[in-house]
Amino acid sequence: MDDRKLITFDYAVKYLLRGKDDYAILSGFLSELMGGHVVVTGLLGEEINKIDKDEKINRVDLKAQIDGGEIVVFEIQFHQESDFFGKVLFGVSKALTEQVKEGNEYFMRKVYSINVIYGNRVNAKREYLFHGNFSGFKGVHFEDEPIIPFAQIPSKGSEEQVEIHPEYYMILPDMFDETLRGKFDEWIYILKNNEARDEFTAAGIEEAKVKLKLMNLSKDKRAEYEKYLESRRSLNSVTYAEREEGRAEGRAEGRAEGKTEIIQNMHEAGFSIADIVKATKISVAEVKKILES
Repeated sequence: MDDRKLITFDYAVKYLLRGKDDYAILSGFLSELMGGHVVVTGLLGEEINKIDKDEKINRVDLKAQIDGGEIVVFEIQFHQESDFFGKVLFGVSKALTEQVKEGNEYFMRKVYSINVIYGNRVNAKREYLFHGNFSGFKGVHFEDEPIIPFAQIPSKGSEEQVEIHPEYYMILPDMFDETLRGKFDEWIYILKNNEARDEFTAAGIEEAKVKLKLMNLSKDKRAEYEKYLESRRSLNSVTYAEREEGRAEGRAEGRAEGKTEIIQNMHEAGFSIADIVKATKISVAEVKKILES
């Protein structure tokens, strides 16, 4: 079983899948999701995704460019976001506006938004994969289960009409019943279970088995990974606890101790102060105070 066990996809996106040799994994993932041959040609630089301290910008885990010049924005969420749809739209809007340089015409490439959401933030009944745009989201497997609804513009130098509005995918691994209805379900199985079955043949999965095998990590990297998982579990735990404890009075001291431990764990696992503030909703000043104590 250990030989089939894979590193969590969110960890891979954040820390591992950054080299050209890894594009086959992302290309396979996107090809199976979008139902066509997709080739990742490059990743956009970290400076493009940098968080401005004066902006409420949602952190983007990874931005990729694909063969048609389109941009794919990956977002992975574990904790509750009450303004989820607004944040997704804002992240996509940033990816669009960043393409337009000052003084240039409003010509831009299409943006795809890939959102992996652990937990059921959208109150899905049985669907685990949604696809849509501004006209609304529909279940891919259960079309009778839509999600709240939320142009054709001529391309530069051509009279051909092209659709440039973003398309959105929402993937809910925890809702997946593990019935394989299509090739991309093999990827959703990996997102949910962090392992791949021997018989999986979806595009990119063979490369993922090699690159993401837990057993392939060095001792130091495996220790870092275990610390990362512990921080994630702690964050999920404190988020759940705060939601439940919010109905009762008191317990302030216990919550404070829990937050302190989580902040310290996340910092040791390599999270920046901006990431910690975003995940815990604790002020920058308080986070810095805890880390300095």
